[in-house]
Parts: sequence; C-alpha cells; structure tokens
Amino acid sequence: MFGERTSVGLDVHARSVSAAAIDSHSGELVKARLSLAYEDVLGWVASLPGPCAVVYEAGPTGFGLARALSVAGVRCEVAASSKLHRPPGDRIKTDAREALLLARLLRLDEIVSVRVPSAGQEAARDLVRAREASRSDLMRARHRLSKLLLRQGIVYTDGKAWTQAHERWLGRQRFTLAGTQAAFDDAYETVVLADARRDRLDEKITAMARDCEFTPIARRLACLRGISTLTSFALAVEIGDWDRFTGSSIGAYLGLVPSEHSSGQSRSQGAITKTGNTHVRRLLVEAAWHHRTPYRPSQVLQRRWDLAPAAARARAHAGNQRLHQRWVTYNLRKKRPVIANVAIARELAGWCWSLAVITN
Repeated sequence: MFGERTSVGLDVHARSVSAAAIDSHSGELVKARLSLAYEDVLGWVASLPGPCAVVYEAGPTGFGLARALSVAGVRCEVAASSKLHRPPGDRIKTDAREALLLARLLRLDEIVSVRVPSAGQEAARDLVRAREASRSDLMRARHRLSKLLLRQGIVYTDGKAWTQAHERWLGRQRFTLAGTQAAFDDAYETVVLADARRDRLDEKITAMARDCEFTPIARRLACLRGISTLTSFALAVEIGDWDRFTGSSIGAYLGLVPSEHSSGQSRSQGAITKTGNTHVRRLLVEAAWHHRTPYRPSQVLQRRWDLAPAAARARAHAGNQRLHQRWVTYNLRKKRPVIANVAIARELAGWCWSLAVITN
C-alpha cells in the first residue's frame, strides 16, 4: 500500500516537466513546471513534505530521472503507459492534468510499473536494439533493390538470393538509361552499407556476450535449438529480470497467448494478443521454426553446450526433445504451420525462463 506522505506525478517531456504533488495529510495540491534538469526536479521534490514517492510514464526520455531519484533516496515508479486507468469520459488532455492523474493513481496504488534497468543494462539494450534496427534497414534496402530490378524485368534464378554468387551477379548489372543506373547504384550501395553496419554490430554484441553480467544467462539460453549467441544475448538483455515471471506467465507478457472475449457460458478466443516486447516475440517465433526438423544435436549446438552448466545442458536437451515432439503432434493434427509455430514459440518462452532462472 502507498506509505509515503506525498505522491508526485511528473509529465516528462524533452524540454520541460509538468509536476503535481498531493499531500495525503493536508490534502494540499501543489503544481509546478520544471526543466528537465535532474537537479531542478530533485530540488522541487525535496521541498515537498516527505517522504515522497514519484511516478512518470515510460517514454523516450528514458530512465535517467528514475535512477537519479532512487540515488537520492526517493521511491520512483515508471508507469507502463498502456496500463494507466483513464476516466472514459475524459476528453481533455494537458500536461498538468496528466501529472495530476499520475499522482492520484500512485496514491491509490493503481500504477503498473516497468522495470528500471541500470545504466549498464540500458547500454546493452541500446546495442541490441541498434542491431535490430540495422537488420530491419537491411531487409528494406534489399527489398527496394530487388523490386527495382523486377520492374526492369530482371530476376535472379541461379540459386538463393543474397549469397556471394548473387552479389557478383548484382555487380554485373548495367542499364542504358542514366536515371535507372543511378537508382540501382544508390540502392545497391545502401544494401552494402547496411550489411556492413549489421556485421559490425554483430561483432560488438558477440564480444560483449563473452564477458558481461548477461553472459551466464545467454550461455544457458543458447543450449536450445534456434537460439544462437546473438539471439540468446538479445533475450537476456530485453527480458532482464526473469524472476518477475513464471513459465506460464512469460508467454502472456510477450503477447504469445490467444486473445479472448468470453461472457457467461460462451468462450471465444482469437489471434495472439501481440502485447509486450515485439523484438523478443519475433526472436522466439523465428527460433521455434528450428524445432520442426528432427532433433539431432549438431556440432555447433554441442559447442554451445560446452559453455553452459551440466544442469542447463540436461534441461535444454529435454526442451529440444519436447518442442520437436510438439511439432510432430501439431502436424498429425493438421494444424496450420504458422499457427503451430506460434504455439511452439509460446512453449519455447517457458523453456527459456526455466533455463534463465536455473541456479546451478
């Protein structure tokens, strides 16, 4: 229950902070408009009747303010924006009203908080998300290039695309019109630069994964099929504190459970909710496809096992067997592969959790 005397709500923007504080003893409401400088916010909070608790919405301003308040001994909650309870008839939204709403919800213990990472954890997450952005940029660049060639009636038919042979074939393409040639050169250069950018980030992530606070968890997760070093490190960084979940709840957190609309005796389920971390959900869905083929531990997988504890290897081996058997069951039931794969991804999330929280 809310135990502090003063509840403080902050509506944080890039250049200003709207603040509202409610004194639970006197009922007094105090409002202020502050700069984003942490010293100003800390000074204003310190002037209020203490002890104080502070809340602001998660957003692009990050977690620096929350860490600064915690260091100063002030409890700070970062609210999940999608979980805030707003009056259904409220059609007026201002910074001051948002700050007051946050202060009231904090006082009523109606805030659903997100995890505040440390500076080091946030830096690792920034690196992982930069790699994810570079992957998306590379896919878009390749798509633009291939569709430019398709408009000219040029299609590569000598094997898989984006191999060395395909790149040599791209280098031989020439066009008579200067505009088309310039567009092709620009699109091809974009692909080459995006590919190099992704490779540089892969090297940095691989180096960080060898020795950091996420290394033990990442090595245990990499014992599962479909989860390489890059994927395991991304899962470890994005989830962070695995103890927040259970094997059954982590699937709901990642939006891998069916949506539902039930009333009385009727129960209707639909597509997955797709809430939570989109990046982690995509990684698990991609990894789940690897469990469709018969399970035979490859040399690459066994090398990853050598870096993990014996308990993690045994647990992952059982998980790999179980997930492939689930694929066999879904195939026998004639389930659509894309639907079956999401179900496998949901169960894979539970196996990842069991490996992340293993203690020996």
